[in-house]
Amino acid sequence: MRIFGVILAGGMGRRMGAGGGRVQDAGADKALLALAGRPLLAHAIDRLSPQVAALAVSANGDPARLAGFGLPVLPDDRPVGPLSGILSALIWAGGQGATAVVSVPVDAPFLPGDLTPRLCLAAETGQGPAIARAGGRTHPVCGLWPVALAPDLAAFLASGAKPRVMDFATAHRAAFADFPDDGAFTNLNTPADLAAAEALLKEHG
Repeated sequence: MRIFGVILAGGMGRRMGAGGGRVQDAGADKALLALAGRPLLAHAIDRLSPQVAALAVSANGDPARLAGFGLPVLPDDRPVGPLSGILSALIWAGGQGATAVVSVPVDAPFLPGDLTPRLCLAAETGQGPAIARAGGRTHPVCGLWPVALAPDLAAFLASGAKPRVMDFATAHRAAFADFPDDGAFTNLNTPADLAAAEALLKEHG
């Protein structure tokens, strides 16, 4: 398998408020939020880049703001959630001869170093996607998606169905890759989450 990766940064951090947690109407650009003095996108790149043959960012808006990271920026054709970014990544990766794409969210800075190998191992049990699972919880945005699913995913999004990642994954008989540490999939959704992550990084040097 030739595996590419995509960091999903298309959503806005509407719960990343300013001033005591007040929600900002416009939200925050999570990719550029600082954690330990570096943007969240940089942390995600550090985690996923060694595990894939090529890497891109799924993001809408002005791509110039992400130019400094040196990665392709893939806009959504129809922005309706994470599946839109996954579809853009499948089309991009398929055009370059990849067999599958591993997706991760931009706001999960502690992802496992063996995410891709475990997902690949789980995917060997079938022809569909593989989804990360830890501590009894599924993490649908952390998954492996064969590029052959691109036409089906495009049709799913065009159908008007509510674009839930697990609905699409289940319809295609997703396998599950089990991980021992649920904390590795922690998402930073609020200022309190960001502060806790800062404290954790300082504690572990």
